[in-house]
Amino acid sequence: MQRRASVHLLDLSKSYGAFKAVDGVTLDVRAGEFLTLLGPSGSGKTTTLLMIAGFVNPDRGDILIGTESVVQRPPHRRNAGMVFQNYALFPHMTVAENIAYPLSVRGWDRRRIAERTAWALELVRLEGTGGRYPRQLSGGQQQRVALVRALVFEPAVLLMDEPLGALDRKLRLQMQIELKRLQTRLGLTVIYVTHDQEEALIMSDRIAVMNHGELVQVGTPQELYNAPVSYFVADFIGDSNFLEGTVAEVSGDGMLVETTGGLRWPVPTTGHLATGERVRISVRPEKISLEPAEHAGGIPGIVDEAVYMGEVIRYAVRVSDQETLLVKVQTKHSVPIQAVGAAVRLGWRPEDVFIFTEKEGAP
Repeated sequence: MQRRASVHLLDLSKSYGAFKAVDGVTLDVRAGEFLTLLGPSGSGKTTTLLMIAGFVNPDRGDILIGTESVVQRPPHRRNAGMVFQNYALFPHMTVAENIAYPLSVRGWDRRRIAERTAWALELVRLEGTGGRYPRQLSGGQQQRVALVRALVFEPAVLLMDEPLGALDRKLRLQMQIELKRLQTRLGLTVIYVTHDQEEALIMSDRIAVMNHGELVQVGTPQELYNAPVSYFVADFIGDSNFLEGTVAEVSGDGMLVETTGGLRWPVPTTGHLATGERVRISVRPEKISLEPAEHAGGIPGIVDEAVYMGEVIRYAVRVSDQETLLVKVQTKHSVPIQAVGAAVRLGWRPEDVFIFTEKEGAP
């Protein structure tokens, strides 16, 4: 089986009684790509990963690694490395013995194992720790050992199930950079599972968003953030403001949506919505401009909350009795922080607004 192979899921499904854990997933993962399966708990992402690994048998569908179907093969014959959240290191083995284990079961000779183990320790900057036991390492060091054990035998694909979830935030960010560095350096095909959308945006070449066992959208981080195809994706990826309303006007230049709070929002023309239709609109907090009250244009509002967060100031601005908008403004020396109770004006570009039907269809 080829190294750094593509992975193809064809109509993959798995049910547990009446519950559909995975429902007809078809997905192509390119060779050398870092693809993340992202979704809330119960969305089917881990079940999908376990079917690729061979630990769960699908009810329907096929799995190809490269050009070969592996759906009938046991896990040890799929040439896939697996990294779990709890590391799954052997506590009675040293670091070097843990790394060497997948090589020994594959029949490598002692000299090759020793050379490869030394290479692996150097790869993750753990030289000199080969004689230690897992309990003598920090959490980040244990995660590096688990990672390198999974890739030391050069698998066709590396599967990772929330591998950084047990680490604190600072160490998790460091490991994200470390893992992405290794993946890029070695050209690994990685399928990564997480519920952390920030982690997915940082690390992924592409993201496959799942919900209720189905693929909702597949695209680059930029595509998912800037062009979500449904209310669910817009809500799950990053922060967004959501307002409900009715299409008030339709013209060739755009549309006006009147919200339940009486605001009239300019939005792009979609070509499939008519006057009077109920919709949801969404705009990212950083896409909204905030100016003092004397500024011309925009809509008036009152600052209900102002939180300094270092790089940005996060405002909650009340624009009607029923509606409050989250606004993020980049911190600049020349821009004063608006106090709670201050009158301000908000503005946005129509092209930065997403519009969805009540059925959460395409924008």
